Amino acid sequence: MFERLELLIGKENLEKIKKTKICIIGLGGVGGHVVESLIRSGIENIIIVDPDVINKSNLNRQIIATTKNIGKYKTDEFEKRILSINKNVKVKKITEFITKDNIDILFKDHIDYFIDACDTISTKEEIIKNCVEKKIKLITSLGMGKKMDPSKIKITTLSKTSYDPIAKRLRKYIKDNNIKEDIICCFSEEKPIKSESKDIGSNSFVPASAGILITSYIINDIIKTKLK
Repeated sequence: MFERLELLIGKENLEKIKKTKICIIGLGGVGGHVVESLIRSGIENIIIVDPDVINKSNLNRQIIATTKNIGKYKTDEFEKRILSINKNVKVKKITEFITKDNIDILFKDHIDYFIDACDTISTKEEIIKNCVEKKIKLITSLGMGKKMDPSKIKITTLSKTSYDPIAKRLRKYIKDNNIKEDIICCFSEEKPIKSESKDIGSNSFVPASAGILITSYIINDIIKTKLK
């Protein structure tokens, strides 16, 4: 089923991809598109983490959400979707809200790459701490709400971000905890669109673009293709 991909990257590189194990926490607008594009890129070992069920507000941007599966757990629905694409994928589901007290459950298996697409800053901080300690390659996704221009999204490091309140908090955490590594992140340099609503506005194309960009970075890193 990956004949076209093999034509592009070669059989040896495709085998490297198949053997790589990836954990994704947060199966929303960004994380869902990471999962989708990773599976369609040949990944066959994946851990998916999310405590939530699908609701109506997810329909505008989350690839798993349809009117037929509202109220169902995202992990369950993604497992079905993944196996409908490639029955050879080994899927591990963790349908729990991750905190400092239970974060160890994420690291019971060997992990090559960790994608943090969750919204909870304290969880993001714990993930950074654990991935640095365990020398796991980490990409953390920053805020993609209140944005309209996908061309402003890029892969960079936390030290080079601006305008993003999540990044600001994470930079402080890294400094306060004397973490030397400069964490890789997916970041939009677009200034947030102001709104009087307490809810965060979103669309279908910015989170999706971020998710696909993360997958591009990971796949190219696995096969060591330099992005120009």
